[in-house]
Amino acid sequence: MQVAASGSSTPIKAPPGIGRDATPAELGAWDIDVRPDFKGLPKGQGSVADGQKLFDARCASCHGTFGESNEVFNPLVGGTTADDIKTGHVASLRGNNQPVRTTLMKVDTVSTMWDYIRRAMPWNAPRSLTPDEVYAVTAYILNLGEIVPADFVLSDKNIGDVQKLMPNRNGMTRAHGMWRVGDKPDTHNKACMQDCPEAGIVTSALPAYARDAHGDLAAQNRVVGPVRGVDTKLPPLSGTAAQNASVRKTAALATLGMASPDAPAQTATATSPAATLADKNGCLACHGVTDKKIGPAFSEVAAKYHGQSNATEILAAKIRAGGAGNWGSMPMPPQSQVAEADVRTMVDWILRGAH
Repeated sequence: MQVAASGSSTPIKAPPGIGRDATPAELGAWDIDVRPDFKGLPKGQGSVADGQKLFDARCASCHGTFGESNEVFNPLVGGTTADDIKTGHVASLRGNNQPVRTTLMKVDTVSTMWDYIRRAMPWNAPRSLTPDEVYAVTAYILNLGEIVPADFVLSDKNIGDVQKLMPNRNGMTRAHGMWRVGDKPDTHNKACMQDCPEAGIVTSALPAYARDAHGDLAAQNRVVGPVRGVDTKLPPLSGTAAQNASVRKTAALATLGMASPDAPAQTATATSPAATLADKNGCLACHGVTDKKIGPAFSEVAAKYHGQSNATEILAAKIRAGGAGNWGSMPMPPQSQVAEADVRTMVDWILRGAH
């Protein structure tokens, strides 16, 4: 097998008898990046109208019908003006008057959007969109940002003209030490690395009686997008970094019905095969045992299906198929890769209240 070293066109030969040369088709399937000068951009086109249909069907569940986001993801559009399109500098970035930085505020090249949508979206089926569909979805997002009109058709022929309208096209620079070898660093502080405090000094904090006065702040969104507050159901951080980490670890394990590994004895749930499977398959990233996270708490699921004779079949099918709408707009990706026996083990555990 031959590969080229980074920054070099000279191939490096593998030891004899190991592997083979990659075929052009294999290289082409891997080498799909689109650069700011649009090198690598495939031919094609897509209209704003077609992009809206695709966006509503495959993107809106996460990003909102108008790119305003849902409970989890940041908004795609907002925070830019007609003046920003003229100047290529997003004024709200400098003024710091926007609560959340949207995609169109930050990104400086339309190729970045096109490339990311193509390789990573939709998140449960990446690289499933055709080039024409990527053009269409990109056109729709640009239209939501009032960069292109509603009757616009984006293509490999005119995408360079659209680049000249990106609101933050002049907002990025490589004229600094991060990009230029031997240049001056961004900061001029000297590295100390001595007598470092374990934790920062807290100058203000909510009094204990008011900490949870308005519910769990971590579950409440702010103004625009998923800007979340502190988890007020957990103890406040008041010790050293090591002590805080221990407090958080113990509290997190407690939500799973598990004792701390440092405790003299563990509960039966700590060694539950179902709890281990739920952790291994990423279920606990979105679901708490008793607390709602991105998805419902397992205790809520158990309560909803309590007494239903076919609850196991219904819930197992939902886990395998994925979907959205039963507990909110945030979709759950299909879990078809999980073994049937493991799915049923977790379902039985969930229906028992995750005990």
